[in-house]
Amino acid sequence: MLETNGDTAIYLLYAHARLESICTKGKEKHNVDVDELIKANKATIVVGHPAERNLTLQLQMFADMIESTLDDLFPYHVCEFVYNVSTAVSKFVNQCRVLDSPEMESRLLLCRATAIVMRQCFELLGIRPVMRI
Repeated sequence: MLETNGDTAIYLLYAHARLESICTKGKEKHNVDVDELIKANKATIVVGHPAERNLTLQLQMFADMIESTLDDLFPYHVCEFVYNVSTAVSKFVNQCRVLDSPEMESRLLLCRATAIVMRQCFELLGIRPVMRI
């Protein structure tokens, strides 16, 4: 049986699919298209909750992770980074209501930004991301 939690590829892919699902529901059920917000230059992420802060801090480590990987060519830096992001995603979606909240647009943007960073990591590792489970 495949584990959906812990340090496994399934856990990482599940976190990504969960973010994509939230963005899709935002568009379908709440008429908030994250991609349109970005195109219209209305993209503002406001970080208020500790779980939002933790996730954004994890995302900010992306450049440092890339630099470390380029220095020694060990892919475990990417694995460790995307695992930490996935853990932060889990805490974020469990502690912060994204849909039907006053912060919905900001949180949807954070979901999209996180999904993009995760896809970049998957590409570096040769893992094909899943958009839904």
